[in-house]
Amino acid sequence: MSTAPRLTALDALHRSLGATMTDFAGWDMPLRYASERDEHNAVRTRAGLFDLSHMGEITVTGPEAAAFLSYALVGNIATVGNGRARYTMIVQEDGGIVDDLIVYRLGETEYMVVANAGNAQIVLDALTERVGGFDAQVRDDRDAYALLAVQGPESPAIMKAVTDADLDGLKYYAGLPGTVAGVPALIARTGYTGEDGFELFVAPEHAEQLWRALTEAGAPHGLIPCGLSCRDTLRLEAGMPLYGHELTTALTPFDAGLGRVVKFEKEGDFVGREALTAAAERAETAPPRKLVGLIAEGRRVPRAGFPVVADGKVIGEVTSGAPSPTLGKPIAMAYVDAAFAAPGTGGVGVDIRGTHEPYEVVALPFYKRQK
Repeated sequence: MSTAPRLTALDALHRSLGATMTDFAGWDMPLRYASERDEHNAVRTRAGLFDLSHMGEITVTGPEAAAFLSYALVGNIATVGNGRARYTMIVQEDGGIVDDLIVYRLGETEYMVVANAGNAQIVLDALTERVGGFDAQVRDDRDAYALLAVQGPESPAIMKAVTDADLDGLKYYAGLPGTVAGVPALIARTGYTGEDGFELFVAPEHAEQLWRALTEAGAPHGLIPCGLSCRDTLRLEAGMPLYGHELTTALTPFDAGLGRVVKFEKEGDFVGREALTAAAERAETAPPRKLVGLIAEGRRVPRAGFPVVADGKVIGEVTSGAPSPTLGKPIAMAYVDAAFAAPGTGGVGVDIRGTHEPYEVVALPFYKRQK
């Protein structure tokens, strides 16, 4: 039995703009409006406007909200300052990654957990299950928010035209309540593109008014609407992991090279501590496969699941691959055996339908913006 995909508050507007729509994690989302390459390049050089209302917002409140989140997640949420955000993960008891998350501290005893669209229900269920014994409440707020993002070097100038919030004082991974184009919003300096930018959490009924105001303010700065396709190539160039590709329940944060997000020093127990302690020790003594960048010498594009080969043997697997508009070549992220992970390692290829295409091993990210 198939269920119809969910629609964001901007669905009719996307269609009026001629967007190509796609089912993504149960949502009907804009894949592109015109050219993926043009949208990608706009974000790198000017600005792009995204609808990210498929993301899952979960509010946690109560006197023990911080203690609960520090137990339920791998990070130390007690050290997140008011108005700040933290990248973290939720894992299974065996240490396998359930999802990567951003946690915003909205007040003294109020937090917002933002999960990936495909995992929002799973994360909600896990938090609801883990909250027992804590003086804290978990609330599903997915229907309470639309999420718009302005990303790219021109995004601060565009935002300043529609808000008097203190954007200059707003650090990366911080958020503040404000008014944008007459709309109440949580203004966060976060994003998934490798560029400076803002994510705006607003009530769904205000989404269209805000989109139109940002479009108008952004016109002199070259802002264009952008779909999920260019968001994927942008995050790939920036070396940012995507759940279901670089992160899965089969991997611990240490396998993914993100052991730094696990805070063993925090007070009290947390879900997965024992398994992650063992995973950290294994990573020290027998390094797992490492996540590396691969740049094609030819034109053929690698895709997730393609084998990485060297000396006639399979030494790893591609997790994400696409043409890179910025580099002008196909690129990929892949987990490879530690012996082949050093940048510049030669003799490495990707098996693309039986042909071993040569690739150069490079350090991630492929692209880093100029500060």
